[in-house]
Amino acid sequence: MPRNAVVLLILALSATSYAAEDSTWVLQSRELPAPLGVSDVLRDSIAGTPQPDIESSSTSPQTDAEWEALISSIVNPVPLQLIGQGLGVEIDAEQIADVKVYRVTPPAISPEHEEHLFLYAHGGAYVFNGGDAAVSEAALVSALAGMEAIAIDYRMPPSDPFPAAVDDFIAVYLNLIESMEPTKIAVGGSSAGAGLALAALHKLKQLNAPLPGAVYAGSPWADLTKTGDTMYANEGIDRILVTYDGYLGGAARLYANGEDLTDPLLSPVYGEFSDFPPTIFVSGTRDLFLSDTVRTHRKMRAAGVTADLHVYEAMSHTGYGFMRQAPESNDWYQELINFLKTHLQ
Repeated sequence: MPRNAVVLLILALSATSYAAEDSTWVLQSRELPAPLGVSDVLRDSIAGTPQPDIESSSTSPQTDAEWEALISSIVNPVPLQLIGQGLGVEIDAEQIADVKVYRVTPPAISPEHEEHLFLYAHGGAYVFNGGDAAVSEAALVSALAGMEAIAIDYRMPPSDPFPAAVDDFIAVYLNLIESMEPTKIAVGGSSAGAGLALAALHKLKQLNAPLPGAVYAGSPWADLTKTGDTMYANEGIDRILVTYDGYLGGAARLYANGEDLTDPLLSPVYGEFSDFPPTIFVSGTRDLFLSDTVRTHRKMRAAGVTADLHVYEAMSHTGYGFMRQAPESNDWYQELINFLKTHLQ
């Protein structure tokens, strides 16, 4: 065996032995300054955010009543009328296949999107952002792309745990393709919405149903378990999610309702991705779900799927949606729009 190969083998065996003895690193307290390599808007926003408290963020409701109280305490969303006026879109509540949805129509349809539709699922850990809150990002993408959108107000726990959300997504999608070509539909969303869209595609494959033309996976909650490296590395750094060991982990268990969290219809990263449509991913270096995003992207690439990954410096979970005034946000949505133009038939 060549000398270099022997050296590499010894190093690999040594590393394995060391990891077996103690695989957990205990890091001392370190300072995390406001990032320098980002826009002034993003840096100032981060600098002005108090350091998240992991301990106070590590609590979660324990009963259905406590979950209901937490959900109802969340600040009301921006009224639909104001969203419509602010973005120049029309928003109408409808029912498709007995599922509540919001149809968003921009003032002018772009010529390349005359026959296209964006089917959107909202985020919120499968428990938050129902009702009128379900439509905000769908309305933004619709306005920017000049494309009609439908936001699904899917059922959520405590009253409607898994698989209700997947069933609602599938029902709406199957209804839509009765009158339009599947390849003219883009599906997706952010966070749990992105995870739901990916899970729904696994279900569509099980049903041998035709798949959509493109997928938007915004910081997808693709793994409901605490497995990804950044669930640990970015704990207390992600200023949106902060930690898994609180309402996030509690919401995962509430939504799963006793089912195996590694079921691909709950955690789509564990599914098989061959023949998936072209997919665009986005995350940030401070995102608790960065590992979920990266792992899912790599599995798609390994399966031969066209998959683009965009990671923004210092951005926390779905920061592109919260920081609309930041250049990074504008850059991201332009990337998404260009991707949809390229891949929708």
